[in-house]
Amino acid sequence: MKYFFHFLSFFVSYNSSVFAQSPLLPFNRDLYSLVERYEIKNGNFDDSFHTGTKPYQRKEVAQFLQKLNKEGNNISSKDEFNINYLLQDNWEYVSDSLAASKRSLGKHLYKRPSDFYYNNDEVFDVHVNPVLYVQGGVESSIDRIPFRNTRGIAIHGSIDKKVGFYTMLATTDLAFPSWVDAYVKGHGAIPGQGFWKRYGDDGYNFFSARGHVSFAATKHIQVQMGHDSHFIGEGLRSLVLSDFSNPFMFLRINTKIGKVDFTNLWGQMTADILTSRGVPTDGRYPQKWFSLHRLGINLGKKINVGVFESVMASQADWNYFNPVIFYRWVEHQLGTPDKVMLGTDVKWHPVSGMQVYGQFVLDEFVFNEFFSISGDGSSRNKHGVQLGYKYIDIAGINNLDLQMEYNQARPFTFQEKFDYQSYTNYRIPLTHPRGANFREVLSVLRFQPLPRLTLVGTLMYQMYGADPTEEDNFGGDILKNRRQTSTGLYGNFIGQGNKNKVSMATLQAHFMLRHNLYIDLSQTFRQDQSDGDISSKTSYGQLALRLNMGRFDQHF
Repeated sequence: MKYFFHFLSFFVSYNSSVFAQSPLLPFNRDLYSLVERYEIKNGNFDDSFHTGTKPYQRKEVAQFLQKLNKEGNNISSKDEFNINYLLQDNWEYVSDSLAASKRSLGKHLYKRPSDFYYNNDEVFDVHVNPVLYVQGGVESSIDRIPFRNTRGIAIHGSIDKKVGFYTMLATTDLAFPSWVDAYVKGHGAIPGQGFWKRYGDDGYNFFSARGHVSFAATKHIQVQMGHDSHFIGEGLRSLVLSDFSNPFMFLRINTKIGKVDFTNLWGQMTADILTSRGVPTDGRYPQKWFSLHRLGINLGKKINVGVFESVMASQADWNYFNPVIFYRWVEHQLGTPDKVMLGTDVKWHPVSGMQVYGQFVLDEFVFNEFFSISGDGSSRNKHGVQLGYKYIDIAGINNLDLQMEYNQARPFTFQEKFDYQSYTNYRIPLTHPRGANFREVLSVLRFQPLPRLTLVGTLMYQMYGADPTEEDNFGGDILKNRRQTSTGLYGNFIGQGNKNKVSMATLQAHFMLRHNLYIDLSQTFRQDQSDGDISSKTSYGQLALRLNMGRFDQHF
């Protein structure tokens, strides 16, 4: 695999001497929801900007927003603020002149609102920013104080306007609220991070490092290689690939020709970790290899349909590096038991300001059992479904947006019969935090009453089946072996095992003090029920100051 990376790096760098490019814009849910808001508000798809595969390129975002800004259709004062904020964040790719910073420090610092320091010329473009996240809170059910203290640096830019780069380095000390702490202890890893060390009696410490380089192979083909997370789809969750697990080493080739967007993604992931007394230790962890391609097509201006296939293999194989092959055929030819998944995603704009979206993923398919009228509950009927709806400017109220989403995955979906082939990375699911054997309803209401103030209300309800003991396997824990189930071939249903119900509500307020400097205030109420009895009930309030960082989503 490393020789393939070396060869492709040489090939792409050789061919990137003509075509300009840009690094990827780090995936931040608040920021990305703004970008997608304006696609929905516009009502029609822009063939030069496809949103199905994330993260986006900075240059693409800037070009899309500039075009939107020039059209100026039905733009409120808050929208003007948001678009200017997003353009300032990517100002090096903006052709129009943007206002310089009114609060520069000396001759070299904060000359632009978005950059602590920058240098921009024909040879070397670099943007340097500090990263900070200081947060403290109080939870009713525990005596300790949940907190977070993150310090770091983020750098992005380009060389000769041909090779882009991005890196983020940070160190974090924190203590989680109770339900997140329980999830971390249950999986042995921190979502979005992976490796950790003890910090005091109840806290964690970890070092974060993300980075990639970008090349332009041709006018329509972009290549990125690095260590980061990815997300596919339009939802709050993704049943195809999400950013919930640890970042992984990847190679991504993205081909965009008009209405067609074709993504190839190869990754090397951590299959398992070595522990001592429940703490990750040093050693060469077992690895596994992931390959995915997704083809997205705009059908007119209102409908986009994507189809994907992926394979998870315990050993690297050159056959999966073919960017245009059908993986299931390769698996059959090799005679391997590698885990192959298929599926589709779709988004539709019935009218301006509304979007309907969804995903369907198929893990195993037996025709008669899948379409059985009797509903025999075959354990081979493994699939997941997502259906969502977005409504922008509800009832004509500017910047009042609603998103509702339903997700489910049948028991044993994403599990596998052989070691190191489950749909996980560093013991964390690659898709939904619950893994499988669940149903979920989510609702998010966003309101921006002032340009710098955003209010967000989030409701979550989950029903899932848990294993009564560690030896049981009712299909929810996707790390367990598919061959060792606690049920028969038939009679399986969502919620089997110990039925759990989670209700969670969060109110949040975010105020931008200056560009990318936020103060956050939130209050969360959460209740867990197990087999009808309330097992935990808690409320959690927190105050945070963050700079050049997105929020950590605790809705799981």
